[in-house]
Order: sequence, then structure tokens, then C-alpha cells
Amino acid sequence: MLDFFKKTFGRVKSSAGGFIHSLLSPSIDESSIKSIKNIFLASDFGVEVADEIIGEIENNLKKNKELSRENVIHTASMILKKTLQGAEATLDMESQKPQVICLVGTNGSGKTTTAAKLAYFYEKLGQKVLLGACDTFRAAANEQLSSWGEKLSLDVIASQHGADPAAVAFDSYKAAIARGKDILILDTAGRLHVKANLMAELQKIFRVFRKANAQLVLNVWFVADGTLGGNTMEAAKTFHSSVGLSGLIVTKLDGTSSGGALVGIYKNLRIPIYFIGTGETPESLEKFSADKYVAGIFSPNGKRKN
Repeated sequence: MLDFFKKTFGRVKSSAGGFIHSLLSPSIDESSIKSIKNIFLASDFGVEVADEIIGEIENNLKKNKELSRENVIHTASMILKKTLQGAEATLDMESQKPQVICLVGTNGSGKTTTAAKLAYFYEKLGQKVLLGACDTFRAAANEQLSSWGEKLSLDVIASQHGADPAAVAFDSYKAAIARGKDILILDTAGRLHVKANLMAELQKIFRVFRKANAQLVLNVWFVADGTLGGNTMEAAKTFHSSVGLSGLIVTKLDGTSSGGALVGIYKNLRIPIYFIGTGETPESLEKFSADKYVAGIFSPNGKRKN
């Protein structure tokens, strides 16, 4: 895991930590406050979190005319760790078979690639996984997921372009039971003609599962594009209010200054964070760790220290 975070944040050239180390002098006074706040806002931690960090720094400055750069980073790190308390999700692979994980989110967030990487992750843990290609509205989605399945030797249930996503989900669930699978992962559409249509299709999928098994616990995980900042927050709120989210995966943290978006989402919605994604390889998905996330964010140039 340490190697993953070093690799991830080593490529974040404009992280909050990189800004602090490059733009601020070793000694920080009241004239630096605006620059510090802009750093945290630019990194998409959100206004509330930025204000809390700045408030604590200002309190420290009242006691000391100057603060060290390291003191500022320590203060920010402690606040972020406090904000993320309870964010680390626990994987439960024993409560029901098959476990059903439905990945939702906007187009372009990386749902299909994440579905494949997630299946690969669980297979490495000894779990038998089935993928369901429920994004039947994007022409290349089925082909993309099937290609991943072939490359990684994963079973995929797919249908033709334009098929009913709920029917594909139901067929995938029946196949998962028949084949003795431990986990079923569903890749869903991210955009239909209007937002209401998308939410209606997702709700239809969920109704199908409730009809098939009234006791089934459906895991609904939002796949967030870590490069979109505030837009990701608004999308998460929309999905949460419409379908109810139970987990979060943040992707594309390998080349963005917006790595703070997940902090704002968790602070506002209290959705547990399961995974961090970076890159396109099957291995580039790792369990979320608040401590290592914060350490990576606030290291110089995003480079995590051993």
C-alpha cells in the first residue's frame, strides 16, 4: 500500500503539499493566510474544510507571531484526519452470497474500468466474481467491459446495445447464483437523455433486485472523478438523494490538483470511501487509507515519505 500511495501522489505535481512547499516561505505570518486558503480551495477540499483549517492556523498565529511551514501542514493534516474519521470502509464478503455491488456515476468517471479493476481486486482475494454490463446506452460500454473480462479472465454478462439495463441486471444476478459466484459487480449507465431518465433506470434496476430477493443488501457505490472537484460533489448529492449511496470510489488521482474532492463528499454525505483509483492498469486500485491519503497530499510535490 505504501508503494501505491508513493506512486499515486508522486505524480500529483500541484498537490496542496506541493503548493505549500513551493509557494510559501519556511516562516508563515498573517500575510500568508490568503495564499494558504487559496491553496486548499484550489485542491477542492471545500469551503468549510478550508475555513476550519484557516481558523486553526489563525488561532495558532495569535499565540505565535510566526509559524513554521511544517506547523501549517501539521495543522491541516490533523483537521483532515479528523474530518475523515470513520471514512475507511470495511470490506464485508461473508454476509451474503452473492454480494451485489452496483457502480453508479456520471459518464467519464471511469465506472467501466473501475468495475474491471474491482473484479480483479476481489479475484486476487480468492473471490469468484461476475461482471454485469448494464450500461447498454453507451455503444462501447459492453465491448469495453467484455474486453476487460477477456484480458483478465473474468466472466461477463452482456446484451446488445439498447437492451433493458434492468433485464441485464436480473440475468446477471441469476447467472451469479447459478455459477456460485461470491460477488456480482454491475456497471451502469452514466447519462441518458435527461437526469430523470437515468435515475428512473437505476431505480428500476433496484426494484428488480428487491423483487428477486427481498432480503438482498444492495451495495451502491458512487464512482467519482477526482479531477472534477465541486462538480463531483454535486453529482454525488444528486445520486445520493435519488438512489441512496452506500460507498465511494475516487478515480483519476494520478494527475490532478483536485484530490481533495473526496474530503468534501465525505464531510457532506458521510459515505464511506472504499477505494482510490489511479491509472489504467488492473492493479491501480487500492483500499482507501485516510492516514496515507493525507500523508501523500501534504508531502512536497505529492511525494510520500517513507
